[in-house]
Amino acid sequence: MPEPGKKPVSAFSKKPRSVEVAAGSPVVFEVETERAGVKVRWQRGGSDIGASSKYGLATEGTRHTLTVREVGPADQGSYAVIAGSSKVKFDLKVTEAEKAEPVLAPAPAPAESTGTPGEALAPAAELGESAPSPEALLTGSSSAACKAPTSGAPDDPIGLFVMRPQDGEVTVGGSITFSARVAGASLLKPPVVKWFKGKWVDLSSKVGQHLQLHDSYDRASKVYLFELHITDAQPAFTGGYRCEVSTKDKFDCSNFNLTVHEATGTADLDLLSSFRRTSLAGGGRRISDSHEDAGILDFSSLLKKSSFRTPRDSKLEAPAEEDVWEILRQAPPSEYERIAFQYGVTDLRGMLKRLKGMRRDEKKSTAFQKKLEPAYQVSKGHKIRLTVELADPDAEVRWLKNGQEIQMSGSKYIFESIGAKRTLTISQCSLADDAAYQCVVGGEKCSTELFVKEPPVLITRPLEDQLVMVGQRVEFECEVSEEGAQVKWLKDGVELTREETFKYRFKKDGRRHRLIINEATLEDTGHYALRTSGGQALAELIVQEKKLEVYQSIADLTVGAKDQAVFKCEVSDENVRGVWLKNGKELLPDSRIKVSHIGRVHKLTIDDVTPADEADYSFVPEGFACNLSAKLHFMEVKIDFVPRQEPPKIHLDCPGRIPDTIVVVAGNKLRLDVPISGDPAPTVIWQKAITQGNKSPARPAPDAPEDAGDSDEWVFDKKLLCETEGRVRVETTKDRSIFTVEGAEKEDEGVYTVTVKNPVGEDRVNLTVKVIDVPDAPAAPKVSNVGEDSCTVQWEPPAYDGGQPVLGYILERKKKKSYRWMRLNFDLIQELSHEARRMIEGVVYEMRVYAVNAIGMSRPSPASQPFMPIGPPSEPTHLAVEDVSDTTVSLKWRPPERVGAGGLDGYSVEYCPEGCSEWVTALRGLTEHTSILVKDLPTGARLLFRVRAHNMAGPGAPVTTTEPVTVQEILQRPRLQLPRHLRQTIQKKVREPVNLLIPFQGKPRPQVTWTKEGQPLAGEEVSVRNSPTDTILFIRAARRAHSGTYQVTVRIENMEDEATLVLQVVDKPSPPQDLRVTEAWGLNVALEWKPPQDDGNTELWGYTVQKADKKTMEWFTVLEHYRRTHCVVPELIIGNGYYFRVFSQNMVGSSDTAATTKEPVFIPRPGITYVPPKYKALDFSEAPSFTQPLVNRSVIAGYTTMLCCAVRGSPKPKISWFKNGLDLGEDARFRMFSKQGVLTLEIRKPCPFDGGIYVCRATNLQGEAQCECRLEVRVPQ
Repeated sequence: MPEPGKKPVSAFSKKPRSVEVAAGSPVVFEVETERAGVKVRWQRGGSDIGASSKYGLATEGTRHTLTVREVGPADQGSYAVIAGSSKVKFDLKVTEAEKAEPVLAPAPAPAESTGTPGEALAPAAELGESAPSPEALLTGSSSAACKAPTSGAPDDPIGLFVMRPQDGEVTVGGSITFSARVAGASLLKPPVVKWFKGKWVDLSSKVGQHLQLHDSYDRASKVYLFELHITDAQPAFTGGYRCEVSTKDKFDCSNFNLTVHEATGTADLDLLSSFRRTSLAGGGRRISDSHEDAGILDFSSLLKKSSFRTPRDSKLEAPAEEDVWEILRQAPPSEYERIAFQYGVTDLRGMLKRLKGMRRDEKKSTAFQKKLEPAYQVSKGHKIRLTVELADPDAEVRWLKNGQEIQMSGSKYIFESIGAKRTLTISQCSLADDAAYQCVVGGEKCSTELFVKEPPVLITRPLEDQLVMVGQRVEFECEVSEEGAQVKWLKDGVELTREETFKYRFKKDGRRHRLIINEATLEDTGHYALRTSGGQALAELIVQEKKLEVYQSIADLTVGAKDQAVFKCEVSDENVRGVWLKNGKELLPDSRIKVSHIGRVHKLTIDDVTPADEADYSFVPEGFACNLSAKLHFMEVKIDFVPRQEPPKIHLDCPGRIPDTIVVVAGNKLRLDVPISGDPAPTVIWQKAITQGNKSPARPAPDAPEDAGDSDEWVFDKKLLCETEGRVRVETTKDRSIFTVEGAEKEDEGVYTVTVKNPVGEDRVNLTVKVIDVPDAPAAPKVSNVGEDSCTVQWEPPAYDGGQPVLGYILERKKKKSYRWMRLNFDLIQELSHEARRMIEGVVYEMRVYAVNAIGMSRPSPASQPFMPIGPPSEPTHLAVEDVSDTTVSLKWRPPERVGAGGLDGYSVEYCPEGCSEWVTALRGLTEHTSILVKDLPTGARLLFRVRAHNMAGPGAPVTTTEPVTVQEILQRPRLQLPRHLRQTIQKKVREPVNLLIPFQGKPRPQVTWTKEGQPLAGEEVSVRNSPTDTILFIRAARRAHSGTYQVTVRIENMEDEATLVLQVVDKPSPPQDLRVTEAWGLNVALEWKPPQDDGNTELWGYTVQKADKKTMEWFTVLEHYRRTHCVVPELIIGNGYYFRVFSQNMVGSSDTAATTKEPVFIPRPGITYVPPKYKALDFSEAPSFTQPLVNRSVIAGYTTMLCCAVRGSPKPKISWFKNGLDLGEDARFRMFSKQGVLTLEIRKPCPFDGGIYVCRATNLQGEAQCECRLEVRVPQ
């Protein structure tokens, strides 16, 4: 300690103190530095604190303050203030919320008396020896140890958790849910949460009947909820659990405990119910009737200490975790695989290697108070701390990895020294860190092994279902979470090996994995799966024969000279090529004839048609037995010479008043070419009749001029339109009028009237135009009758059929999370429903439908509601009648062979009288057990029973008893079934419990009688409990008096059966009697004794003889299991005195005390006397003198420094050290050593204040000597 009156070596003249405040109140911490302008940093939990709404920082000259506003429980912990090389720690403790004024943390002056908490913490902090946080010591919180440090002040003062899971208690068979809430407002991605039991048993691999994990997200509060649900709790579930939550840059964890109590409490304990053994039915729950003695009696539940002991407070005493390595060390090698599977150890090779290097009997270490654990496990990318505790806090430590010393490099390895603790922190663990580590202190070391656990490889993008034709290429692609991960490809559950490379090709590109089938065949149809360590992706491949559908066939054309003829067809496959034929011969393209193929549409265009082009044209798709034919008709217009003043005439093949129908496909070009004649040139008027409502076809305008000449007018909806307006136009020449519509639409359909007139007369023709199109999309289909792998899809016809009758429908399906639709039919479905098959049970699907007419296929309908194929379970198996009484029948069965993806909801039980068809329910609702006791049945009735299994798809097929069951108890002769181990003498130790269970048979229930040596049992210590099937003799604590012969008798009327049991209660023997020494000669002593008075009610196994030297009184065994009552102890040491003692020993053990000799026996020495020589005393006195003086030194501040010199003198001189004339003997910052005349002064982490002149003075009776040196402490720049 510094000398009184001296100024402490610190940058602070006023330090903060630890305080205790009420929740909700502000608190202010204040420090003062030696000089102004010093940069001060505030820290909490090792992270710097910045100014925010929570923390306020202020500086005024040498005064610095930290204000914590609205203190809450999360603010409790250890804080620190740093200035230069000085660091002071202080604590904040938060109590229950009360009205409190702002608290100013007092800071005593340096000259005040020591011993206060604030000053006790300050020196340790300045020297770098930080102590554990008082919060961790008082509350036992584990979050400080689990939480990784983050840069800056966290937004959430208690970490990532909004609500941590709390300790819980549950009775056997009950259920409990642990909940953790995580704030998600500042998270870009959902956090990753893991649940553990013990040290590193990951509970995600244990999900099943007893354990489920759930998670949800509340969008309103932006909070994630994670739940661990435990059902049907068992005593083995008791222990410590841990919840870990991690994001991209944050980590937090929370420990909690689960205590499972027995169902019987201590307040209202019913002894009879304690002895009753639960009758297991499926899930292990009790089934009992209203009778007090019904059920099977069991003493084992009464013997469990936990049934009579008050449950411990889990917050005060956490249950001890199981040490897997200690269990493996004690277990035989044959049990290694079972233990590794039970505790989740996957690296068996590493486990065996570690066990081989572990020593079973470890010697007590002199250098370590606490060694490293045998092994550590950490997930890849996380950090791990290896901590040891030394016996000597000043010892130097070296860390080795695989025998090589670890050097400090960057932030990968962090070495920490806090008191006697030494910690190695490894950040961002990778597979390269999976190695053996050693901590070396002097010549002693302790070892451990670090296992880096790779995270499971997850499926990030699943496989897609595919539908292909024979011969096409198939490529399945899947993306996983890790690059270079090992995966397996399977087809219908069978792995695809590398030997099948001629059929399958496997490609790996980073995280993407591909399976390629170059030419698919019908045998390749099936379900393909990619399996990783963290899951699998499943997809279906359907390979079908090639079929070509014609969506639009080519139609006959009639065109005039110099016109354009276009043949167009549309097929289902856009990759199909074809050949155009003219009169059976291939048509070659030229400047006038053009062939085009765009998608699914094939076109043949003939420009400037001539009479030679009139022929039969065909389109033949390549690879398909299909031929599309049409005929081209050439229309020749013959104009006869007529004299002048010829009335106008329209020259068509079928003129007249009856409209001719012209069909055009929507989107195509409509061209009506009407040849005309007349002299003078007639005026052409086009009109369209309106048939909707009361409207009539359009007529020519009344004010239309009759001598329009060459002016062309077109009346559309009773309106005259210019020939150049819009997409509809009219072109008129001397001999023809052409009406053109670009891209025909539905509204262009109707009756068109063309009128030609001149002064001589007029002519009129009606032309009917019909626009046909693909149908409208049908409404969303409806799914019903969902089965195991099938369902029924129903839909309604489209609202508009496109002007052509609907030829059929095409149905598609896809998985809900997929984007690939798969076609289910190639032949059109004529009905409005279809049964879809070949689906995977448990997968969510969606359906959609297309309508098809002669023009083509409609747009797809909206997707149906998602549905999941699930089939009902099969019938239960092995239904049998277990027991029958006058009013009850006990049934049992086994679960069905096929359960289905929906799991089982339970079983229903029914019965009906023989010859009747009406079934009666035996119990309300469903039961989860596989056995049941049906009560309140009519005596003598003959009944049939049946059992059904139920799941979310409904009930399955029933299983029925083969024969009717008569409800009547059958007379059965009583018979004892004495177990084999009870047929011989039963040996029990004193104070051990006796629990003898003897099964018996007999109906009706036999009467049981117990006797001992022919007399009825007496006393409260011996109790008997009987059940319908066995009897139990129970003694809580056996005594010697309970030994004897017991008889048990079962009787029904005049029939009985009897058995005899021999009970022998044994104890340790008494010590031997009258131990004495009969003779002693040379180096030998003869002993003799008498047998013990009490042999413990069993045969003696022998005696143990021990000896002890009178000087040390340490006892050593001479003879063991010695059966005689006399012996000779040889090889004693001359001149020593010996005591002897003898223990008796039987099967229970050695006697508690021993027979001991009262007087020692001396082994006499021979008659030789040693006379020591006499020597003259010499005087070796010498005054002190320094053989090696001190030397001047210049050191760097902060590094421990040694000043050394050597002195000689006799007697040994007294050594004193001085600095600038002041004695350093009482200063704790200086340590003095003296070994073999070499004197050392250790100065811990010197600062510039420690510079000066140091003097070493040696003094004895002969005189004194001293030497001095100058020490300069430099501050690094």
